[in-house]
Amino acid sequence: MHTSEINIRDPYVLVHDGAYYLYGTRSETCWGPAEGFDCYMSRDMENWTGPVEIFKRTEGFFATQNFWAPECYAYNGSFYLLTTFGGPDIKKGIYILKAEQPQGPYALYGKRLTSDDWTCIDGTLYFENGRVYMVYSHSFEDTPDGDICMTELEPDLSAARTEPVVLFSAKEAPWAKPVPFAEAEFGIKGDVYFTDGPCLFPMEDGKLYMTWSSWGDVDYAVGVAVSENGNIHGPWKQLAEPIWPQNGGHGMVFRDVSGEQYFVLHYPNDKTKERPCFKKLVLENGGIHLS
Repeated sequence: MHTSEINIRDPYVLVHDGAYYLYGTRSETCWGPAEGFDCYMSRDMENWTGPVEIFKRTEGFFATQNFWAPECYAYNGSFYLLTTFGGPDIKKGIYILKAEQPQGPYALYGKRLTSDDWTCIDGTLYFENGRVYMVYSHSFEDTPDGDICMTELEPDLSAARTEPVVLFSAKEAPWAKPVPFAEAEFGIKGDVYFTDGPCLFPMEDGKLYMTWSSWGDVDYAVGVAVSENGNIHGPWKQLAEPIWPQNGGHGMVFRDVSGEQYFVLHYPNDKTKERPCFKKLVLENGGIHLS
């Protein structure tokens, strides 16, 4: 299967033992009832085997929709799938599934990592000074400014260890704009900003960068925040221009088997047409660029 045939949103790549494992949100069930997650495997980032179903909800499973944005981490000899779950009777939140192989099978592990009272999506992990941090979106249903938050996790990833801290809000970014259909679609009046798909990565200039998505001048876009001291606690500064200006988003950064840095996002942002899109990522003139 070629990359152009894979129909997922929110792509995530794990590089493990010389192979690429690709995870994502199933496009066909993104906005309604959902059942599980898949994985694709490749040796060249162009030709893939799969999909292999790595998780399928069983009868009585607490979540029935919003099976979003799975991210896989090889950690302490196991594989952990950080993901969003939701349903008609629960607010969207972030959970972990665990397996012994990249392609599963995965089972629910530990506790819900975000508060039952918060609507949260799109968790990502960042490891700094022996600590494990989860960065995620506190969704606009609760906070119209669109907050990106951080919580430290227990070393075994089984639960949150600290209370959440707000790193920044979408409203702070010059390129991010209020969602024009917030009242019509969500019943929320006034300016509403959203955030999703954060990904943190250090660069050779000693700074810590974070890509994240929101609404831009036209539609879905990706921008960059920078912690100039290289620390996850910031302060975080927003770059003025998005690196992907429209019709694509929720990307992540990884290094290929040769060490070259890539950014993958889904493009276009049109239902049933989303595909993983791979671009090289470079640091140039004090900013992040895709080529």
